[in-house]
Amino acid sequence: MNDEKLVVEIVCVGTEILLGNIVNTNAAYLSEKIAGLGLSCYYQTVVGDNPNRVEDAITTAINRSDIVILSGGLGPTQDDLTKEIAAKVCGKELILHEESLKDIEDFFKKKGINYTDNNVKQAMVPVDSIVLKNNNGTAPGIIIPYENKHVVLLPGPPNELKPMFEESVVPYFHKLTNCVITSQTVKVVSVGESLAETMIMDLIDNQTNPTIATYAKTGEVHIRVTASADSEEKARKLIKPVVKELKVRFGNNIYSTDENVTLEKSVVDLLAASDLKIMTVESCTGGMLASRLVNVPGASEVLKCGLVTYSNKAKRKLAGVKKTTIQKYTAVSAQTAREMAKGTDLGPKSDVIVSITGYAGPDSSEEEPAGLVYIACNVCGNITVKEFHFKGNRMKVRESATVNALVLVRQCILEYISQMTFGEKTE
Repeated sequence: MNDEKLVVEIVCVGTEILLGNIVNTNAAYLSEKIAGLGLSCYYQTVVGDNPNRVEDAITTAINRSDIVILSGGLGPTQDDLTKEIAAKVCGKELILHEESLKDIEDFFKKKGINYTDNNVKQAMVPVDSIVLKNNNGTAPGIIIPYENKHVVLLPGPPNELKPMFEESVVPYFHKLTNCVITSQTVKVVSVGESLAETMIMDLIDNQTNPTIATYAKTGEVHIRVTASADSEEKARKLIKPVVKELKVRFGNNIYSTDENVTLEKSVVDLLAASDLKIMTVESCTGGMLASRLVNVPGASEVLKCGLVTYSNKAKRKLAGVKKTTIQKYTAVSAQTAREMAKGTDLGPKSDVIVSITGYAGPDSSEEEPAGLVYIACNVCGNITVKEFHFKGNRMKVRESATVNALVLVRQCILEYISQMTFGEKTE
């Protein structure tokens, strides 16, 4: 089968998704992974737990797509009907899969819980299907080859769906194609999506193999370069010159070309490589910045302390902000952010201090506009303060402030290193 003709459709089953009780993160995850594999996704459907509508959704998807991925509805209860309906559409009888039944029994034994008869339902699979082992739950995944199509059934919980997709579905997809599809992601900060696209429009217009696509993230732009060839080595050789050209165009705005490296990891790695220690002093973000840093294994080697100075009194007592500064300029000002980043005798000595103060909202006025945030970064006595105006709700403002604080820390450290290196060369 030619990979260029492979069209994947995602069907997510669950009334709770339609009602907005849960966010459909599975569709976002699957879409990104499908794009990374160089496959096309033209349609996504969300359907409630209604047998007739689920059957219509599956039938429609099979008629117009090569691969149909279904998530959800594989549980033990009566309204979990995805597998039964998919089997009906494909004309397959359900039979007991003994290995899956044993896995379910073992799962409950390890939990110290007695499984009930309705859990046996999860071990029933369509005839001639491929059963995917679930190492994180009870419902096995299933692939039903149907004529020249492929129907993939995955459990709904993300902590079960994601590892199953990586471990079992991705290798299966590779077998369906006549070539190896490989991608590499270039992660960019300090450049908006529209500007980033403009900067590489000539590459996009002339793309054939590899292909180039941009994806907007909060405070970031990811550029995915995907190539196909008859071997991974050849595919990576096609990708290499494109990534090299992107490095020329975006320079230090690229913080990683590794899919697994997050912005916070790049900052922690930069701090460690530069033998610098960091301290955070946060107001409106309430510890989100320190939390992002702590997400990175090894952060304890560089993160000395994290302060949440939410009240004006805390800013004075813990961060050393002068009372007169707050009275004259308010707590949300460049002057306050600067003093928060100067350091305090109460905290451990740090080479890098980053501070955040702002109005997260939702209440807003001319004097206190929601989204106004000041971020300051102090690297060995060199302080930079930036003003930001973020859009969105309270959480969005806080997330944007956190990301931009990471970006500023990275930028200031790179500038400091550059200055130190230049100084050494001129002496």
